[in-house]
Amino acid sequence: QVQVVESGGGLVQPGGSLRLSCAASGSIFAIYAMGWYRQAPGKQRDLVAAITSSSTNYADSVKGRFTISRDNAKNTVYLQMNSLKPEDTAVYYCNARGVGLKLNFDSWGQGTQVTVSS
Repeated sequence: QVQVVESGGGLVQPGGSLRLSCAASGSIFAIYAMGWYRQAPGKQRDLVAAITSSSTNYADSVKGRFTISRDNAKNTVYLQMNSLKPEDTAVYYCNARGVGLKLNFDSWGQGTQVTVSS
């Protein structure tokens, strides 16, 4: 079983910055990809950014403002969010996919709230 825990959300003014962290733990043999998704009230959950060993992928709405990075030794992924806008307000979820000691896993965190407001 693999657990995923997010941290770093909060309230920030437009134009401000936040850094989200996500750590995966448990019976992990290898992590193929980690990513951040977000869900605003009444909307579907959408990909924000994802990272593998060889590539990164961003939603068009966050390109140039958000940066995803990964610490493989700590099974941790970060999302640096700059120039935040009110439309970035959402619950941000972390996802980790890979291989456990016995089975593949596709694990989600509980989510962390990001609110951008003056």
